[in-house]
Amino acid sequence: MKKTCSEPAASPRAWQKHSWKASTPSSPLRNSPRDDLRTVLSPTSMSTVKLVLEYDGTCYAGWQRQPDHPTIQEAIERAIHQVSQTTVSVIGAGRTDSGVHALGQVASFRTNRAWPASNWMRALNAVLPKDIAVRSSALMDDRFHAQHDARGKLYTYRILHRPARPTVDRAFVWHIYRPLNEVAMQQSAAKLMGSQDFSSFEGSLTDSSNPICHLQRLTVIRHDDQILIDVYADRFLKHMVRAMVGTVVEVGLGKRTPDSLTEILRARDRSAAGQTAPPHGLCLMRVDYD
Repeated sequence: MKKTCSEPAASPRAWQKHSWKASTPSSPLRNSPRDDLRTVLSPTSMSTVKLVLEYDGTCYAGWQRQPDHPTIQEAIERAIHQVSQTTVSVIGAGRTDSGVHALGQVASFRTNRAWPASNWMRALNAVLPKDIAVRSSALMDDRFHAQHDARGKLYTYRILHRPARPTVDRAFVWHIYRPLNEVAMQQSAAKLMGSQDFSSFEGSLTDSSNPICHLQRLTVIRHDDQILIDVYADRFLKHMVRAMVGTVVEVGLGKRTPDSLTEILRARDRSAAGQTAPPHGLCLMRVDYD
């Protein structure tokens, strides 16, 4: 579906000023780029292409394809069809919500086009909308799957904490002008670490068969007038990051205590936790693989 959103684009480069890299081992066997495949592929062979994507999610109804709504997945698939005259199904590492952004989303698809890896990046960037870009493209082992092979994802949530409302960055930050107790926010974040049942932070309209996630990092760090919340885990439930951020902010506002996070986890009930933070402050920074 064609976009009609006219929200002015702005650059979320402040996300790149502060990032955290997980210490994950690298494997040259399964998930390493395979540019050499171009020498053996024929037009009838199938290859797996990995894309690293950057996008402004303001004008999209999230990643996943939906009827009558523009989505990132649809835009990528349409661009692939335009440049290759083939129809593919693109798999995303994370199904970002409506309005959520990405600097390091990973996607994969299967194709019979025997192109060098770099051709995909150049061709797709020539036809994609201005708010979506391919940062890199690589040919992968046939078994590579962007979603199933992911071992961890890093999200960053940006809060603009000052009296004046934002202008240039208004589509990329949650503006909070009231005082925030950042020490209490950090203390509450520590309660959520480790492998736990995060049912209390899952979207109410979902029914996950496995609510256990291993949260490896949840930090609250101030940079000038911004508060950056980094969240890294092996997997996430629907709306989990935004629900955690909203609850931690309520602690900062004095509506909850840091110790209340323990009881929220035990409740395994979404109504026990706090508000869901607005989507536009959230960005998928990176997806890690073995």
